[in-house]
Amino acid sequence: MAKGPAVIGVLTEPSRPTWWKANRHKVFGVAGLLIGYLIGTHLHGAAAQQPDAPRPGHTTPAPATSGAHRTPSALGLTA
Repeated sequence: MAKGPAVIGVLTEPSRPTWWKANRHKVFGVAGLLIGYLIGTHLHGAAAQQPDAPRPGHTTPAPATSGAHRTPSALGLTA
């Protein structure tokens, strides 16, 4: 007589996945959308440059380079 198939193991129903395993794709999706929204609404690129403060005109005397003071005697304007 032929024997029936040998029992190798007993099949059982797998345990239910944890909450994290079942819902992690949702958590990552919501987190990605939130981060994308924050990046899209709060990064505006480079700010426009402000104009420079007005500079003095060319009528101001140049600073002395030798350290000598500009006195009337040094300029040859003695009376």
